[in-house]
Amino acid sequence: MLPQIPIDVDAATGVWLTDGLPMIYVPRHFFVNNHLAMEAALGREPYSALLYDAGYKSAYTWCAHEAQSQRLDGIAVFEHYLKRLSQRGWGIFSFAHLDTAAGTAQVKLDHSSFVLANPGARGRVCYMFAGWFAGAMDWVKRNDTELTRSAEIQCRGEGHDHCLFAIHPQQLEPQR
Repeated sequence: MLPQIPIDVDAATGVWLTDGLPMIYVPRHFFVNNHLAMEAALGREPYSALLYDAGYKSAYTWCAHEAQSQRLDGIAVFEHYLKRLSQRGWGIFSFAHLDTAAGTAQVKLDHSSFVLANPGARGRVCYMFAGWFAGAMDWVKRNDTELTRSAEIQCRGEGHDHCLFAIHPQQLEPQR
């Protein structure tokens, strides 16, 4: 079992904090229903692109903060990121493959919150996470000349046992 995530509540403001970062905790169905409404309103492709860019930036920023506050460096920051995502109810994340020197990895996702909250969903429904993994990998590598991309290459929503994301240098295509 994963250890519980630390939550501190500021008595004066009511702000919830984890590792010193302000957090907003909401029920899974609330988040997923809003996510699906935005996808329906904007269209999947435009919405996915917006989520990718925002998720990338957020993951990169989170890694920088956590590296300093937790006194972590390198791949330990990415591992901590996956641990915290798992503790926050998004699913259980782990590395299926990792080669930081090459800028490649595969992140396995079991028990995806998107699949659990929408069991009738079909197809690749966990695409929101893709930008997060590229942002984390690029923070680990911190090399502006060789950025990575990430893509969901299989999803539990397609009938697989788990979801899988491939991270790769931008010019390479993910291996399937």
